Amino acid sequence: MFHDLHDRLDELVIFQSLYRDDLFRTFRRMIGMVGETGIDWWVAKTEYYRFVRLLYARHTTNWTVYLRDLVLSTETPLDWYLANDVPIPRTMMDSVKRELGYLSRTASISSAMIKQYHINMGCGEFTGVQGLQPDWHAYEANLEPLFWKRMKDYKKQGSGMYARHHMFHMKRDADLDAGYVLQPARFPDPIRIGDLIGYEMQRQQVIDNTRALLAGKKASNILLYGDAGTGKSATVKAIANEFAGEGLRLIELSKDELHLLPGLLDELSENPLKFILFIDDLSFQENDDDFSALKAVLEGSISARSQNTVIYATSNRRHIVRETFSQREGDEIHRNDTMQETISLSERFGIRILFDKPNKDLYLNIVRGLAEQSGLEMDEEQLAQEAERFALRKSGRSARAARQLIEQLSAKQDGAL
Repeated sequence: MFHDLHDRLDELVIFQSLYRDDLFRTFRRMIGMVGETGIDWWVAKTEYYRFVRLLYARHTTNWTVYLRDLVLSTETPLDWYLANDVPIPRTMMDSVKRELGYLSRTASISSAMIKQYHINMGCGEFTGVQGLQPDWHAYEANLEPLFWKRMKDYKKQGSGMYARHHMFHMKRDADLDAGYVLQPARFPDPIRIGDLIGYEMQRQQVIDNTRALLAGKKASNILLYGDAGTGKSATVKAIANEFAGEGLRLIELSKDELHLLPGLLDELSENPLKFILFIDDLSFQENDDDFSALKAVLEGSISARSQNTVIYATSNRRHIVRETFSQREGDEIHRNDTMQETISLSERFGIRILFDKPNKDLYLNIVRGLAEQSGLEMDEEQLAQEAERFALRKSGRSARAARQLIEQLSAKQDGAL
């Protein structure tokens, strides 16, 4: 049983990418030693413990659930056919059915089954395996119907890391041909649209544009600009969370990674998912090389921008480029042309949305709304007084100041402060 399954897993073609997972590789090595005569007990025991240690490190004791989720999210050669609405060849369909049969058997193997098999084989020292701890759980599984159900939603679920995560960071890596790697956000901001108060008109413009992107319509790049702490970044993250189930993913990159954008756009162009390329707190110095990189992408460079990506950038400056008075008064003959060049970058965003500092009424409305969300019990007049005092200490009213105030008052109410 185990030896045959060990050999069958060597035949994986459609699901070959499962071998990128070290837990799956360890499981295969482990079952290859089950009941095998001539295998040193300590070697087999070490492999057993290595597998359980890796499984527990994934915060689970259920091997069936782990492998099921891995199979349903892994990249396969079928992805291209599904993304491009091309019929899957019959030979590939046959391979999928066969391999899912092997993997269903694999997912069903528990620690108790392995120990019992050792005992029944009477393999010398292995007869003492009953005391082998710790254990893991598994149950009988049929992965084929689950896999095909998932494939029906492929254009919203994606595969590989895009199926398991919805927020990513770009990280430069000179050792890779692409020059970068995308890393899932370990602790993505869970904020949702319903958590945000105020700026409804501004937020609705971003929502409408995002819905157009998800519908496959022409969507615009957006610049969200204005005062610090007004919820520009929170708006983008909340929208990414809200529409993740509809096929939306967010990739955050920094200003000094903008020169990598053309390669990233090419990589994403054939992906059926939709992507927000998020640049937070964007600003440039004059003659900044990254200025030209972003300008080229916003203009479309030598190719049209893919229909599945938009750039959402936030900035405290409408024209993005930092300037001093001396630069404005410069002695260039064609200084006006230079000024127009810097201003033109922001105008290359199809939509520009102002988030200005809230007035007193809006600020207090945000404070009251956040207080209600957090369950803060405080007289409304007292809360307003606290809010105004806090704004003075924070050098002005803002949505960020409102949130910080409520966090502090809630912590005090709960006895944390």
